[in-house]
Amino acid sequence: MIQDKPLVLGIGGTPRRGSSSERALVISLKAAEDEGARTLLLSGAELLLPMYMPGQQQSDQASRLLAAFRECHGIIISSPAYHGSISGLIKNALDYAEELRTDTRAYLDGIPVGCIACAGGWQAVGQTLAALRTIAHSLRCWPTPLGAMLNTSGALFDAEGNCTDAATRRQLETVGQQVIDFVRMQSRGRLGAHSLSINTMVQP
Repeated sequence: MIQDKPLVLGIGGTPRRGSSSERALVISLKAAEDEGARTLLLSGAELLLPMYMPGQQQSDQASRLLAAFRECHGIIISSPAYHGSISGLIKNALDYAEELRTDTRAYLDGIPVGCIACAGGWQAVGQTLAALRTIAHSLRCWPTPLGAMLNTSGALFDAEGNCTDAATRRQLETVGQQVIDFVRMQSRGRLGAHSLSINTMVQP
């Protein structure tokens, strides 16, 4: 059941393995796992997709991304800041969600989304987080109350990818926890409404 093992999809990073945005995403996904979620990480080379074009035949990698979009119950997106906004790699991956426009669940309607922005300064990281939230709204998602902002001008991760800054680690873990919490609250609400409608119908 969704309450037991919801799927949280992680999208982020750069073509370079071990980037700060990928390491941040891994920590948030681990926090969701610790709360009982299944997780799927698509990062780096897995997001090197052809430029999105409506109606084009999908590559195997694009088909995998679309299948993950359709199956997931929550998403965490982690992007580096390139010139004051999200990277082209992440934007292109999210553009593929246009293929979901005619699905029963159009786009990513109702999905909770955790947003993580990484930059070498506070101005760029704030703008990038705002861009991620705007895109999430456009795809009919619900951004989590906390969005993680990482100023990578200082060292935040060790060689093994562990976050060495306690405040940053708490941010990343909270993002993952809020995504799974929202999924479960949403599921309980829908089940409760369904039960209420059945009980109402059988009342004498």
